[in-house]
Amino acid sequence: QVQFVESGGGLVQAGGSLTLSCTVSESIDNFAVMGWYRQPPGKQRELVAAHTITGTTYGDSVKGRFTFSTDNAKNTMYLQMDRLVPDDTAVYYCNGATLTSNYWGQGTQVTVSS
Repeated sequence: QVQFVESGGGLVQAGGSLTLSCTVSESIDNFAVMGWYRQPPGKQRELVAAHTITGTTYGDSVKGRFTFSTDNAKNTMYLQMDRLVPDDTAVYYCNGATLTSNYWGQGTQVTVSS
């Protein structure tokens, strides 16, 4: 069973930064798409960043502030979040997809105080 395990969430003041990590139990080279999603309180889950071999797509609200990266040797993906605002408050989920399966982490809470 493939596992995605997030870490790095927490409470931060507006204008601050956080880095989320997601470690996968197998090689991340096995996944056609990797990325991050978030679910704000009372809202639907939304795209934060999705990475394929051709590049990374960011949600409109995070463009220029968030950066997706990977360390393939560690089977880990990251989400660097800068200039955080209260609207970034959400549970953040990492995701990986193959042609036949879709995997999610358990989620990590990010809270941005004003």
